[in-house]
Amino acid sequence: MLPCSKCQRNAALPAARKTKDDHLKLNRRQMLQVAASGAAAMGCSQAAVPALPNRKREAKVVTAAERQRRILRAQELINENKLGAIAVAGGTSLQYFAGVRWGTSERMFIMVLPGKGDPFFVVPAFERDRAVEQIQLGPFGKNFQVVTWEEDDSPYQKMAFMLKERGLATASIGIEETTDFVFADGIGKAATQAKVMTATDVTAGCRMVKSPLELDIMRFANDVTIRAFEWAYKQIKEGMTQNDFAALIAEGHAQQGFQGYAMVLVGEYSALPHGTIQPQKIREGTIILIDGGCTVEGYKSDISRTFVVGGKAPEKMKQVFEVVQRAQAAALKAAKPGAACESVDAAARKVIEDAGWGPGYKYFTHRVGHGIGMDGHEWPYLVKANTKPLAPGMTFSDEPGIYIKGEFGVRLEDDMVITADGAELFTGQSRSLEEPFAKL
Repeated sequence: MLPCSKCQRNAALPAARKTKDDHLKLNRRQMLQVAASGAAAMGCSQAAVPALPNRKREAKVVTAAERQRRILRAQELINENKLGAIAVAGGTSLQYFAGVRWGTSERMFIMVLPGKGDPFFVVPAFERDRAVEQIQLGPFGKNFQVVTWEEDDSPYQKMAFMLKERGLATASIGIEETTDFVFADGIGKAATQAKVMTATDVTAGCRMVKSPLELDIMRFANDVTIRAFEWAYKQIKEGMTQNDFAALIAEGHAQQGFQGYAMVLVGEYSALPHGTIQPQKIREGTIILIDGGCTVEGYKSDISRTFVVGGKAPEKMKQVFEVVQRAQAAALKAAKPGAACESVDAAARKVIEDAGWGPGYKYFTHRVGHGIGMDGHEWPYLVKANTKPLAPGMTFSDEPGIYIKGEFGVRLEDDMVITADGAELFTGQSRSLEEPFAKL
């Protein structure tokens, strides 16, 4: 078992995740040191819960052939949307298409993919070797061009020159939506004859529908997270802080070979969907909401569980849990090819409102789900007024919740995939507040 409250393990912990957008960033060595030092104090022992096996070798990888398929699909969509090319700066979409992992900075690094022909990259000159090293491992082989710019050059003029060379000077150029404004603005001012617009119909058009390989990776990522959650749950002790428990969940992921995180909300703070910076301690009978995931080969998992520590949950909490559970099932049933995104949200919301927890966003304060893939939140979104039809291969979170400020909140979240005739969860639904990881 992990240390009891008297072990004072929290004093040794680095700052852990406190809100949904503040990921836990403990490395494995730190977490093992924290756990070991706490276990030694007061004679506590961890022997009752065996370590999780390392599963790194089980994870499938995205191949160059897979990315070649993506490039061909992107070029189809470029032409369908009457664009000349798309421009993709460092970030998730660049990794998705080219296999290049490149952070953003004030220096523009960008891939330009025409509707026909090979791509070119505009790269800081001193980064050329590092860039080529990654690009040539991707889908293009040797069929790409790298254009460099020195520190006192304009990367935008370099790009404008290349557009002219490729016969795209007057074309519509789609800019990937997360590209920094300074880059999009600079391109527009340099390529004065081109029409700069969004590339979302291309990038989202590719990324929204997952391939069988992508689905295998995502299913595996979800399994890693649910195992990390359950491993940590078996070791929960009265007196732990939310940081202690979040560190356990991160360690559960790390033992399996992956970086994971969790937001942990205790007691009345479970009514704040995206967390708080307030310190919290776990007590017998406390309700706890956890929300977290991991990354496998660039793909995310996102799972929430709500449970009560020891003993039995009060009747009101049980009733709220049962409503949320039915709402999650209703959303899953409504999700099928051809159905509008908004209909999935409406199905869950009706269950919650019919149970007296309405109207609208009063207690169920957010949409029922978001797209998920290489980004934790991506297109499309399951929300009112989104009439986009669902299609097989789309993946979403299914996460209804009821939040009663000053008392408690309940959220159940599993990731789901749209199938040929409906939808299925990657993980089994939580059964109850006392059995959060039992499968129905």
